[in-house]
Amino acid sequence: MTGTLYIVATPIGNLEDITQRALRVLGEVDLIACEDTRHTQKLLNHFGVKTKTISYHEHNEHERAEELGQLLMSGKNVAVVSDAGTPLVNDPGFRIVNLAVERGIPVVPIPGPSALVTALSAAGRPSDQFFFAGFLPARANARRAKLEELVSIPATLIFYEAPHRIAATLRDAVEILGDRHAVIARELTKLHEEFVRGKLSELAESLSGTKPARGEMVLLITGANAEQDASLIAGDSSSKSDQLVRRVRELESSGTDSKAALKQAARELGLKRDEAYRMMLAQKNRRSR
Repeated sequence: MTGTLYIVATPIGNLEDITQRALRVLGEVDLIACEDTRHTQKLLNHFGVKTKTISYHEHNEHERAEELGQLLMSGKNVAVVSDAGTPLVNDPGFRIVNLAVERGIPVVPIPGPSALVTALSAAGRPSDQFFFAGFLPARANARRAKLEELVSIPATLIFYEAPHRIAATLRDAVEILGDRHAVIARELTKLHEEFVRGKLSELAESLSGTKPARGEMVLLITGANAEQDASLIAGDSSSKSDQLVRRVRELESSGTDSKAALKQAARELGLKRDEAYRMMLAQKNRRSR
């Protein structure tokens, strides 16, 4: 008989958010694999859990997964936890879960907190569809390239971001995605929990000062179609091609050259550049008839 691998969600801040089932499992398993044993030990000590722990993080995941797999095959029960929230969601855990599945070892999820779902539930952005992209790249060029890939996605975009990069990320998002509505959820479930809502440009301006941002952050940005739908609800019932032409003219009148104006307007409307070019050409042909 093999053991069972438990994937256990732990609090993202407030310790009261841990479930009774999670505490029972953590107390009953033979070993707890932790992203940071010192961090998890504080949680275990708070609830009087005496189970032995072992490190399992991005730097030793490959070797440790094999070691844990052997323990599971010998009949030991193992729990995997991350520092906060649900393991594998932008945290280590995939290798051991994949290994367990390949070897026929039972994998049991113990659900609980997740920062992205917690933020989405209270952000006030469309929640019927969302796209979680984890952390954006730290380097500007790679970050902008990633945002380019996401420009046409109709679902609410959700990112985790470090406080020292949030201002740069917001500036890039304005330029690549257009000035969409967004929310920054900071220090979720903790004493200084905060939701800051506004256009991307407004949020970028609010964080452009010399005082550095603080706390763990979730950034939510309205998807492409939702922004267009909001414009229609507000009374802008013109076709997308009319909106494109009008926006290109506005940008050109402000000094932007024609090529750059078309590119920016296409981003703001959630259009591919080739599609936007065809729309502009069709509008031009109609006017010349």
